[in-house]
Amino acid sequence: MAPKDKYPAHGMRLKMRQITHQAEKINSFEMVNPDGEDLPEFTAGAHIDFFFRDGSVRQYSLCNDPKERHRYVIAILRDDKGRGGSLALHERLHVQRTVSIGKPRNNFPVHEEAKHHLLLAGGIGVTPMMSMIHHFQSTGAEYTLHYCTRSKEHTAFQYEFADLITEGRVIIHHDDGIPGNGLDIKTLLKDHSSGTHLYYCGPPGFMRAVKGFSAHWPDDTVHLEYFTAAASPKTTMSDEEKSHAGDEALGIGFQVKIASSGAIFSVPNHKSIVQVLGENGIDIEVSCQSGLCRTCAVKYLEGEVDHKDLVLSESDRSQYMTPCCSRAKSKLIVLDL
Repeated sequence: MAPKDKYPAHGMRLKMRQITHQAEKINSFEMVNPDGEDLPEFTAGAHIDFFFRDGSVRQYSLCNDPKERHRYVIAILRDDKGRGGSLALHERLHVQRTVSIGKPRNNFPVHEEAKHHLLLAGGIGVTPMMSMIHHFQSTGAEYTLHYCTRSKEHTAFQYEFADLITEGRVIIHHDDGIPGNGLDIKTLLKDHSSGTHLYYCGPPGFMRAVKGFSAHWPDDTVHLEYFTAAASPKTTMSDEEKSHAGDEALGIGFQVKIASSGAIFSVPNHKSIVQVLGENGIDIEVSCQSGLCRTCAVKYLEGEVDHKDLVLSESDRSQYMTPCCSRAKSKLIVLDL
């Protein structure tokens, strides 16, 4: 019998060792094994699932050095208008409290083949960049981080960045909350240098700007991670749009076929594929349920998918879909399950 994994994918119990004020409304949280044992390894750009008592799950990037096995560190912006996760962590978490998290997963990895790594961070989007920078410093890779914030008071990790700013590896841009007053993204991304890879993460407006100004870069050199579903494609239609759309456009009345068994299930407009399959005894692991983490990604063999995720690449989308949020344009989707 295989030994039991002391760190299950869901519900790893860690102790909150330290909480540090990093910037205006930003705290970092350091978690350790209560017994002092090593934690599962992670790679630069990885994140963890954070499990709340009400059953909700949030994803937070790890921002410490991937070589460290004794701790995990995340940094969280308090968002008073968010879904409540950041508010709960800022107000209720305290040192010595036990928390439940999942094993690290990475949808935003470093591409070692790059000659230069260009990192663009907006606000709290800097968190996955932190572990990347630790990795680059260790391997000697060439990189530059452009970090856009509202002001010095809103800039996290100032102590960690001090020497790197002096060396020119980290460049801080303050915009006073007015887009365009800081980093000139258009000019920065105008020309693509061979061997340069772009990584970016930040709020919706920042993500749209970088995506637009990097559209001419080779697809395999551009990498991104959303930390909010606010920028996701529109998934609802107005009454006028509905009156001019067929069933396929509305995503209703399509069916899902399971390749291994031949079983076919109908997916109504008000339910996701994951929900329908779960109701019929076919469980698919999910996490964010917003198309941000690719936990539920499954291969499809036939049909046309209406992709709603923000994580799969265009090449991935030719084979995979995220059944937590994506739907069908065709009448039938065949899943490789």
